[in-house]
Amino acid sequence: MTAEELAHRLAERVGGEVGVSSGGDWARHVVDVPVDGWVRTLESARGEGLTFFDWLSAVDELDEGFRIVAHLWSVPDRFGLLIRTLTPREAPSVPSATGVFPGAAWHERETHEMFGVDFPGNDNLQPLLLPPEFEGQPLRKEFVLASRVAKPWPGAKEPGEGAEGSSKRAPMRPPGVPTAEEWGPRR
Repeated sequence: MTAEELAHRLAERVGGEVGVSSGGDWARHVVDVPVDGWVRTLESARGEGLTFFDWLSAVDELDEGFRIVAHLWSVPDRFGLLIRTLTPREAPSVPSATGVFPGAAWHERETHEMFGVDFPGNDNLQPLLLPPEFEGQPLRKEFVLASRVAKPWPGAKEPGEGAEGSSKRAPMRPPGVPTAEEWGPRR
């Protein structure tokens, strides 16, 4: 069975949709499923030979919510699939995959800590990477990158800006970084 055939089979079981990720030669078939079909799809994928759990994380889709992505791999068939679901931004929650793939525990802890997504069924969502005094979820797009606001980047930021003294165009703030008047030290 090919990756595309398996993706369609999995999507049919839970009313999901099939697509292809970007990445050119490295693109993967993608199965988008509703949250209530998440664990069932992972179980089906494992039963169909996708027995290697590679990784799980989230993508902040702003107003749409958080897209949870798991990459599964079939070692004998040498192909992988991306299984995705979308959870709303308010109280994001996706059932834990640890009952199907125990290796998902670490990935769920990281996603919980960095994005604030809850994984009911995973009883070990303790902080993993950040110090205890850290507040917020740093991979959410609304999280202010304080270091980018508090002090300037030490290297050249724009084309022509360097030791040669070429003309300099107006600097641009990265997306999501407020002006100094909105937040941080005032000039």
